[in-house]
Amino acid sequence: MSSSSKDEVAPESIEAIVSRNADDEPLATNQREFTQSALKLSLIGACIAYTLFHIGVMNLYPLETWAYRITHVAGGLFIGFIVYSAGFVEPGREQGRFLKLAPLEIVLALIATAGILYAAAMIGGAWVAWWVAGVARPAAFVFQSYGLPFVIGTAAAIAGGWFFPRRAQSSLHWADVLLSIAAVVVAGYILYNVQAIRLRAGTAMAQPADFYAALVGAILILELTRRVAGLALVIIAGVFIAYSFTGPYLPGFLSHRGYSPERFFTYIYTDQGILGDPVAVSSTYIILFITFAAFLQASKVGDYFVNFAFAAAGRARGGPAKVAVFASGLMGMINGTSAGNVVSTGSLTIPLMKRVGYPAKSAGAIEAAASSGGQIMPPIMGAGAFIMAEVTGIPYTDIVIAAIIPSILYFASVYFMVDLQATKLGMKGLPKSALPIFSDLLKQAYLFLPIIILVYALFAGYSVIRAGTLAMISAAVVSWLTPHRMGVKAVMKAFELAAKMSIQLVAVCACAGIIVGVIALTGVGARFSTLLLGVAEQNQLLALFFAMCIAIVLGMGMPTTAAYAVAAAVVAPGLIALGIPVLTAHFFVFYYAVMSAITPPVALAAYAAAALSGSDPMRTSVESFKFGLAAFVVPFMFFYSGALLMQGEWLDILHVFATACVGVYMLAGAVQGWFFGPLNAVLRVLLLVGALGMIQGGLITDLVGLAIAAGLFAYQKGFASPRTVARGLD
Repeated sequence: MSSSSKDEVAPESIEAIVSRNADDEPLATNQREFTQSALKLSLIGACIAYTLFHIGVMNLYPLETWAYRITHVAGGLFIGFIVYSAGFVEPGREQGRFLKLAPLEIVLALIATAGILYAAAMIGGAWVAWWVAGVARPAAFVFQSYGLPFVIGTAAAIAGGWFFPRRAQSSLHWADVLLSIAAVVVAGYILYNVQAIRLRAGTAMAQPADFYAALVGAILILELTRRVAGLALVIIAGVFIAYSFTGPYLPGFLSHRGYSPERFFTYIYTDQGILGDPVAVSSTYIILFITFAAFLQASKVGDYFVNFAFAAAGRARGGPAKVAVFASGLMGMINGTSAGNVVSTGSLTIPLMKRVGYPAKSAGAIEAAASSGGQIMPPIMGAGAFIMAEVTGIPYTDIVIAAIIPSILYFASVYFMVDLQATKLGMKGLPKSALPIFSDLLKQAYLFLPIIILVYALFAGYSVIRAGTLAMISAAVVSWLTPHRMGVKAVMKAFELAAKMSIQLVAVCACAGIIVGVIALTGVGARFSTLLLGVAEQNQLLALFFAMCIAIVLGMGMPTTAAYAVAAAVVAPGLIALGIPVLTAHFFVFYYAVMSAITPPVALAAYAAAALSGSDPMRTSVESFKFGLAAFVVPFMFFYSGALLMQGEWLDILHVFATACVGVYMLAGAVQGWFFGPLNAVLRVLLLVGALGMIQGGLITDLVGLAIAAGLFAYQKGFASPRTVARGLD
């Protein structure tokens, strides 16, 4: 460490830090940005219509559940294929315009166009005949003939996008236009036959036409998920789909009778699968709070959160790191994706952390740990609280209250680790001249009103949808007290942003629905519960450790929402069978699903932070695991002490909270190798033992932990030495 890093950064070496557009996310590598007016305006119109549709249905004109969810998925697919390309070719390697296309691409384009447009003509014709002439049953050939060309055309369009990408981000690929049309055709068929499909889906009565629509729908969801979230979730979904057909050939508890493609895919595209709980949440709570986040972004309230954090904590030792803890926690709570929040707020905090002396891997790790922690911070908790409420039936407000102490412990732990590392490295904070003026920001404290109104409305008994809508409106209203007033244009911009921001979560929730549907259809979740019970008969702690590993592995490479939805279906029933309360079991699963974003070897949030910090991804993920270590310890304490989830008497809750706070400080000291001075390996292990004892919350373990802490304090401050301690034992 150079001496300059130990001193306060000179005022002249850094410009005043004022966050501007800190919550903006840069374009993904395969995301389009149209320059042609017609394409740009058409996409803007589609995005605004998509968001307004959801806001209108949720607040004004309720729609039948299946119809609403089918439209939600179809709209997300339609916009998703327009916004996200299958990939862009490197400059100089593009195939050129249509007349210069490779012969194979021309063949694929003709097959895709013929197949998809024929299916569109058949389904569109059926709707027109119904609307115009009242013909409720089209000719038999309409639904009998569209399916096979539809599947072949969709496959050809996907292949065309894969093998013949374009260079320009401003151009629209022919394959993606056809895939968008295919998404509408799937929705059109299912909506036309929705009442009949409700009765026959997943049974021997399922029609071939039902199968073709469901098959294409599943393929489109998997392809869009690959584009917006990478291959990890798609591979996991593919394994589960394969499991549905290979069950008769598998040994032990994995074995099942197997299913025909017709029964499987028609079952999957129901409210037991794709249209189930994950999509129920994405079509209501997720898109509502993404719209809320878009309003905060358009009104610049998000920038205020970051500036407030800089003004409050920027001058403290390791100031930028502490700012990252506060700001990323606030923005991550609303953002809904750990990696996305790393990219947005980390672009500001990571360079500053490096400038005051943090190693590149530590700067990235701190941002990753803080952004992931935002997913467990009430009242929004990314989107996890809403899915938990939907799956468990526990009121949302109860979940939010239960999350308070664990979230405080997590962020306290990260803060302590940041502070102790800064002390160990001798770092200082940022100069006052480089920070926003705190007194000026206090005058704008009214910008916290949207969050305050949201919390008040929730606990005043309003529904989550009504509370979220009020918070969204309040974000627009408070903007009128700032230079960034939201007029009609800004509101429409927020609606456009909301649609684009929601595409990833719509895709991953639908894909997670496929996995959840497989679990429900095959019964593997129940068999896993039996296996977990068998392990628990030998050792209950081992069963919890096994459940933790499964939740982390299932979540690796997946966004938080999908990770929790899948883990809740596989792991939570087994924990509940052990006798663990429903709320505790789901929080246990939820925490590890969230922390999979910073758990090696596949840690999406840490990898995103490593790209910004210029550090090695694996080393950054290991470091982020260390900073988030409290989140790996606290869930085990749920099992031993329900008071951590605000269950029980207030005195017990206060006792557990106080001792756990001391425990996470000791845990931070053990991880960083610094308590009230440097710690050798033996003292670090001793401090770790004391920390775990304090976190557990039992009287004896608390006394042991306090004794260890007091002894180390006395030893490091020179009040005691091994010699005097030995003399006192004589």
